[in-house]
Amino acid sequence: MTKKEDAFRNQVKKVHRLLALLFVLFVIAGGGIISYMVNPNVLDFMSKSETVAIAPVEVDEDRIENGIHVRTGLIDAEGLMVVVNNCTNCHSSKLVTQNRMNAERWNATIKWMQETQNLWDLGRNQEVIVNYLVTNYPPKAKGRRAVLTDIDWYELED
Repeated sequence: MTKKEDAFRNQVKKVHRLLALLFVLFVIAGGGIISYMVNPNVLDFMSKSETVAIAPVEVDEDRIENGIHVRTGLIDAEGLMVVVNNCTNCHSSKLVTQNRMNAERWNATIKWMQETQNLWDLGRNQEVIVNYLVTNYPPKAKGRRAVLTDIDWYELED
């Protein structure tokens, strides 16, 4: 064997020993990086195992705060729950409050919903609903926007 071949064999043996040592350390460490990637706490020797119990939280769906029904945002007044139970089954309460109408228009809208949207017969509740809406969400005079004043106008260039 030549001197070069002997030196090469010694280097291969050193690399082989180093790889064997690294493999043993990897096995002792419990899988090293792979175990850490699967469970980052595997190398956290100071952590304590804790069990956390989660109790169900009861939510009052009909809670009133500052005169407002929290879930729907509707004003707390006579007829509120009739409106909540009949109107918010199909659509958002915001749709109800943005359409401020008088009694005649509300009754016509309810009739339209019954004829085209499968709204059930409200019976005596219709009067309660319409009274609630007209009292708490009356029509607003919209008018035009205010005239713009104090504007720095500029000329458009071609």
